[in-house]
Amino acid sequence: MARHSIVCEGLSKQYRIGADRGEMMLREALVRAITRPFRKPSEDELIWALRDVSLEVGEDEVVGVVGRNGAGKTTLLKLLSRITYPTSGSVQVEGRVASLVEVGTGFHNELSGRENVFLNGSIMGLKRREIAAHFDALVEFSGVGRFIDTPIKRYSTGMRLRLGFAVAAHLFPDVLLVDEVLAVGDAEFQQKCLDTLHDVGQSGRTVLFVSHNLEAVESLCPRTIWIDRGRLRMDGPSREVIASYMEETTTGHAASVDLTEDAHRTGGREARFTRIEFLDAEGRPKDVVQSGDALTLRLHYHAERQVRQPYFGLILSTEFGALVAHPNSWTAGLEVGSLGPGDGSIDLVIDRLPLMPGAFPITLWMNRHSDSQPIDHLDHCAVLTVKPPERDLIGRILERRTGAVYLDSHWEIPA
Repeated sequence: MARHSIVCEGLSKQYRIGADRGEMMLREALVRAITRPFRKPSEDELIWALRDVSLEVGEDEVVGVVGRNGAGKTTLLKLLSRITYPTSGSVQVEGRVASLVEVGTGFHNELSGRENVFLNGSIMGLKRREIAAHFDALVEFSGVGRFIDTPIKRYSTGMRLRLGFAVAAHLFPDVLLVDEVLAVGDAEFQQKCLDTLHDVGQSGRTVLFVSHNLEAVESLCPRTIWIDRGRLRMDGPSREVIASYMEETTTGHAASVDLTEDAHRTGGREARFTRIEFLDAEGRPKDVVQSGDALTLRLHYHAERQVRQPYFGLILSTEFGALVAHPNSWTAGLEVGSLGPGDGSIDLVIDRLPLMPGAFPITLWMNRHSDSQPIDHLDHCAVLTVKPPERDLIGRILERRTGAVYLDSHWEIPA
């Protein structure tokens, strides 16, 4: 009979809107009890981040977790790693647990990287000599060797993530929980992470891997669970779950997509995207565009009040979530002083579309430059549909199986 490393039964977690999503300190709880002793929060102030989730994970399984932003994926991992506790239901995790749920979780800012490695290892129940035996390999993997004796508070976000992942993966946990480790770091480090996760899974340990990179999930995880609005929507073979997830969440095959009623947006309320349009070189709407054509993506928005120093971005992905491009107004050198109040629009102009034929989901975001906090974020809110160019453009017909991007290049034989 197979043994389970993780067993959840009716797992639920409720938060109060506007309150700190972290656990309250005793002092804060006493102040709230004294100042508002009889007031109970209304239903509008409460939100279920996770609701009635039951699942079992074997001790040698590598399981992917997918879902939109705000669906409850990170909450699930926080409950499994005891960062927070359930409102109802039960969770049981067997063995040593290492989690990389938030960058730097478990690190003490005043301690050096070296001291934090030994501190984390001891918390996991390892003896000092066991940690020391793997210390050099761990530091080499992280790439922070020059700064290993520097206080963690001086580390960049990327350095903290590198060291955090190295600790989580190299100190032999029985259960490894990883949330969006591919969101930070360069391509080389991301590949090292994937290779290490694969090795951990092959060694008979349990891995739960949360990522928006669906190609990575499918290649790494035989099984995937889909969390949708706090509930377990689907659990099964990765290819089937990911296909169902993409079929439902990728919408908007049209020349103009209304975004006002998108229920999956996150961010504040001061400004929101209202519509996206796909326009050709003459400004005419196009529901399908050709490889090699000029294209303008016009992003319409409405600002409730003046928003200072916003910047806009667009994430273009393949059908399976692999990043194709991530243009944004700030890196392009366009500075937007302020928005609104009222309606407006901003254009992303592509002189020559370098995409192969296929459907490319689009995610839109708008952030404040001062603190990089999201103003509006819409996952997979529209789809850019690309068809092959006319045959005489390049002399051949492009096929999607040869990749996502057509390089504007040529072959030649040197004289």
